[in-house]
Amino acid sequence: MFKKIYIGSDHAGFLYKEKIREFLKTAGYEVVDKGCYSEEPVDYPTYALLVSKEVATTPESCGILICGTGIGMSITANKVHGIRCALCYNEYTAEMSRKHNNANILAMGSRVIGLDIAYSIVKRFLDTKFEGGRHQKRLDLICEAERSQQ
Repeated sequence: MFKKIYIGSDHAGFLYKEKIREFLKTAGYEVVDKGCYSEEPVDYPTYALLVSKEVATTPESCGILICGTGIGMSITANKVHGIRCALCYNEYTAEMSRKHNNANILAMGSRVIGLDIAYSIVKRFLDTKFEGGRHQKRLDLICEAERSQQ
């Protein structure tokens, strides 16, 4: 479904990012690491914007963002036109973010979920397709609201 995955984190999400990046590569995905590259303190908006701008301009791509809680990354990502970033904390929220909202970026918090859960969330997010139908009308309303703010 997604041909390319952009991944990014701040220092709090760095270790999860590294492990998830390897998990995705092993599964055969093309993964582009947009940073950060160590556990040295950084500002999460920098990396959220790097990933979000790539996803917004690269058809058939998605993103994964990881910080301590996922909150800051998701807020920042959703400032970019065309991004629908969902903060997910279990498989169900990941599935619904794709089925009903056609989310194109997944945000997670390394300090609030275990790594095994993170792998499961990523897998469910990537394996789930947008249902369309009645959800397309709602997505159109979201896109209309976004356009009206430009």
